[in-house]
Amino acid sequence: MSLKRLMMRQRRGLGPSLATFLRDCWRSWSMMLWFGALSMGLSSGTRASRTKEVDAFTSRLLDIHSKILETNKTEDIRLGLHRSDYMLDAEANLLFQIELNTISSSFPGLSCLVSELHRNLINHYGKDLELDSRRVPGNTAVSRYAEALAKAWNEYNNSSAVVMVVVQTEEHNMYDQHWLCTLLREIHGVASVRKTLAEIDAEGQVLPDGNLLVGGQTVAVVYFRAGYSPNDYPSQSEWRARLLMEQSNAIKCPSISYHLVGTKKIQQELAKPNVLERFLENEDDIAKLRKCFAGLWNLENADAVKSAMERPEFFVLKPQREGGGNNIYGDNIRETLIRLQQDGSEQAAAYILMQRIFPKASLAYLVRKGICRQDHAISELGIYGAYLRNKDKAIMNDQCGYLMRTKVSSSNEGGVAAGFAVLDSIYLT
Repeated sequence: MSLKRLMMRQRRGLGPSLATFLRDCWRSWSMMLWFGALSMGLSSGTRASRTKEVDAFTSRLLDIHSKILETNKTEDIRLGLHRSDYMLDAEANLLFQIELNTISSSFPGLSCLVSELHRNLINHYGKDLELDSRRVPGNTAVSRYAEALAKAWNEYNNSSAVVMVVVQTEEHNMYDQHWLCTLLREIHGVASVRKTLAEIDAEGQVLPDGNLLVGGQTVAVVYFRAGYSPNDYPSQSEWRARLLMEQSNAIKCPSISYHLVGTKKIQQELAKPNVLERFLENEDDIAKLRKCFAGLWNLENADAVKSAMERPEFFVLKPQREGGGNNIYGDNIRETLIRLQQDGSEQAAAYILMQRIFPKASLAYLVRKGICRQDHAISELGIYGAYLRNKDKAIMNDQCGYLMRTKVSSSNEGGVAAGFAVLDSIYLT
């Protein structure tokens, strides 16, 4: 854990407060995601056709997507629990988007507890430290996520149904998930069950009316906290489970099309000129979103590839993977690009190049596994959001809170669960 000051003054592009930034950006993002799931997501077989040829994992996801399209199955109720991640670039004084997570957006529970911990510590020791606990923004991520799941469960309209949390076989982040499920039960009276993909394959069935039964219980909402990594699919059993859930009438969070909208290739497509205009009409919304985009290029862009080989320290090479620990940096970028060119390999379609963001580093105390250390650190801000829709009616569309992760400035990667960062809070000055 750490407590790091984030300067939120009225500099170019930042606005007067964190709340303003959250409010202004999130509604545009969620509306774009909805239309993207309908349009770009449904056409992602074309958009990502080359990626499909060279990336086995993305290919399997697209295969499931295609099978669902062939059945003309409609998804009247859609639920998205997302997180958009940003870094504050020191030179531009702008928050640039790192990525958009549409599946398994983790730490809504623990991030709230860390914020409460920091406020409590400041209440006790703030006078000595000259800090004010009121400057640590309240974090409602876990309660708002529970609210969104409960509202989706209510739209399913079956009081005996449950929310099913899809988890990894060896789950290391269960307490974050348990905290969310506890609020779901205690505040909203909604029961939840935890199942691995293998357990769903063994215990699940889709009834003729489309209902999904797992272990004899009707599932109203499938909430994925697994299924985003190839490691989650060690056998055909897990892939059968994913297809089974998509074929059912249960509300998927996310559906397969929503999952695909969060891929790196789609992120790159959204950054192209005139693409956002396909999904949004308001020019101000389009301008706000575009201002958050860092540079994004595919490897067919000769100028971008040339620049990355000459100055790799200014780029990040990203594969179609989630979960941290997958990106390529520094001289490894040049080596990878040279190898791809020499091989004449189609594997290049599985990567995108991204402008590297350089936040300002500052001294911070970080605690991990009970060990405290002081080091120069940088932070990444994640904005949680929920979007629930039933046919043409938007039931919930709002930002839900934040996640602050801090890591030593010498570390390239930033995942907490992957071991690169610690949970943190914002201190407004």
